[in-house]
Amino acid sequence: MSKPTKRTPAAEVLTDLTLDIFRLNNLLLSAGDGLVADLGLTSARWQILGAIARAPHPQPVAWIARNLDAHRQNVQRIVNDLKEQELVSLESNPHHRRALLVVLTDKGRKIYDLAMSLQAPWANQLTEHLTVNELVAFKKVLQSLRGKLEENDAEE
Repeated sequence: MSKPTKRTPAAEVLTDLTLDIFRLNNLLLSAGDGLVADLGLTSARWQILGAIARAPHPQPVAWIARNLDAHRQNVQRIVNDLKEQELVSLESNPHHRRALLVVLTDKGRKIYDLAMSLQAPWANQLTEHLTVNELVAFKKVLQSLRGKLEENDAEE
């Protein structure tokens, strides 16, 4: 039986940070659900709606899922829910017969814009005692960790 490898000091901090990020993620999802509940959205629907709204052009579900590092089936289920709410439509794709493009409807754009108008004061209040530099540094660390994980995924 091999002896367990001891974590470096940085790995110890990363382990604690990971647990904090898991808790933060749960709190962000819960807060998001509360912010957009009256709009008929959940955090998951809002996230997909945002990915569609911010995309430079309509994309198929598989591309949306890839861009979010999400499972295609989960994104498809949420897109179906958004379609039922008439927030998105599915249109033919000139580049692929079966991979329909997900398009924001006018109603979807209005709901997304309303959600973002609710998010702005919440985000302003949440960042009240943080500096832009602190947030930029935190974002860089997250991006670096994500990049390492993506590299590891690509190698497997």
